[in-house]
Amino acid sequence: MSSTPQSPTARAAPSKAPPPAGNGRPGSPTPAQAAWLARGLDQPGGKLPLFDTNGRKVNARMIRACLDKGWAEPWFANPVKPDWLVCRLTEAGRRAVADRQG
Repeated sequence: MSSTPQSPTARAAPSKAPPPAGNGRPGSPTPAQAAWLARGLDQPGGKLPLFDTNGRKVNARMIRACLDKGWAEPWFANPVKPDWLVCRLTEAGRRAVADRQG
């Protein structure tokens, strides 16, 4: 059995855990996520807005992060704008907003 020495550049660097999202608590929405989710609290069916309070389209990356965390769920496909994510608040999303506010 022969072994070939590895060069220092061939070794894998130790991995570091990514920094926690939100305010440092696992499962806690960032301020922007919490503000967006909170806007669904008083909407019929928990519908989440497509646009922010300044009329700009909500960042799709933030929406996808909320979907991944289970705080929002897709509601229906928009036939006019199929690339828009029409979502509604989930019970987990309601709890996340309540935990952040309280």
